[in-house]
Amino acid sequence: MRGCALPLTKLAPPPHLSKFKFYPFPIAAIATHSLTPTRNLKAHLSFSVTVAAQQQQQELETDEEENFEVLTAIKTNYNDILIVDTPKSRMLLLDSSYSVHSILNKEQKWTDSYWDEFASLPAIVPEGPIAILGLGGGTAAHLMLDLWPSLQLDGWEIDQILIDKARDYFGLSALEKKKKDGGVLNVHIGDVFIPSKDFHRRYAGIVVDLFSDGKVLPQLQEVSTWLELHERLMANGRFMVNCGGSDGGPNAMDGTTDSEIPSSDESWLLNPALRALSKAFPGQLCWKRMPKKNGENFMALTGPLPDLESWSASMPSPLSKSVKNWRPL
Repeated sequence: MRGCALPLTKLAPPPHLSKFKFYPFPIAAIATHSLTPTRNLKAHLSFSVTVAAQQQQQELETDEEENFEVLTAIKTNYNDILIVDTPKSRMLLLDSSYSVHSILNKEQKWTDSYWDEFASLPAIVPEGPIAILGLGGGTAAHLMLDLWPSLQLDGWEIDQILIDKARDYFGLSALEKKKKDGGVLNVHIGDVFIPSKDFHRRYAGIVVDLFSDGKVLPQLQEVSTWLELHERLMANGRFMVNCGGSDGGPNAMDGTTDSEIPSSDESWLLNPALRALSKAFPGQLCWKRMPKKNGENFMALTGPLPDLESWSASMPSPLSKSVKNWRPL
C-alpha cells in the first residue's frame, strides 16, 4: 500500500517535473535514457522514460530530456522499487509501471501537488495524533511535521524494504526522531485492512493515500471499508483522502461514460472512491478537484465544510489559497 500522485493524461507538472508523470505517473514510453546506477546495482540499468506527453487544451508537447541517476533498484514481494535522483528532486517509483509515489524537492518545500494538501489537515481536526495510511517515501509526513512540529504521526506501509529505502534516501529516519517540540513519526509495517494491535488507537485525522499499480485500492471503493476505518477516528475527527483521477480503479464508471455526467459540479461521480465515501458519510463529505496544473485528481474530506476563511488564515502560502477550493458534496 502506498500513495500515488496525480491524474496521468491531463497533467501539467511543475517545470522541473515535466519529464515525469504523477498519478499514476508511469515513466515508460517516449524517451529512453541510459542511467548511471550506483555501485549497489550489479549492472547498468537501461530504463525507458516518458517525457510527459500532455495535452493541455490543444496539442501534445514533448519536453526536453533530463539527466538523472538511479540510486537504487530492487524487487520485493510487494513492489518494483526504483529511486532516481535529478538535479532538483528525488523520486520514488513503484510498481511494474514505475509510478512516482513520493518526491523530495531539493530547492523548495512544497510539491505543487496533492501531498501539500495533507499538511492542511491538522488545522481542522481535534488535538491528537494523525495517521497516514500509505506512507510511501514520507512526502506527506515531511510536509506535515515541517508545518506542525509538535504533531504525533503514525504512518503505515506494507513493504518493510520500501521503508528501509525511504530511510536511506528520503530522510525518513530523521522524522522518526522526536523533535524538540515533540513531533515524531512512528512507522508501522503492515496491512491496514487486517486487524492489528498496532492499529487500535483513535486519531484526530487519518490521511488515506492507498494505491497499487496506479489505481485506488479496491477496498476504498467499498462503503464497508470506510465505516470500519471510521471506528479509528476521534469524535469530530476527519479523513482526508487522495481519491486519484476520474478512473480511480478498473470499471470506475460501471459502464457510465463521460457524456452521461451532467456537469462539472457532478464530476465526482466519475471517481469510485468518492462515490463510496458519499454513501458512507451522507451529508458529511467535502471534495475538491486539484487544478489542471496540479494534476486534476480528486480529494475528499469528511465532516462538515470547515470555515474556509479561518482555515485559510491559519495556512501559509500556497495552502492559504488552495483550502478555499473545498466545497460540500
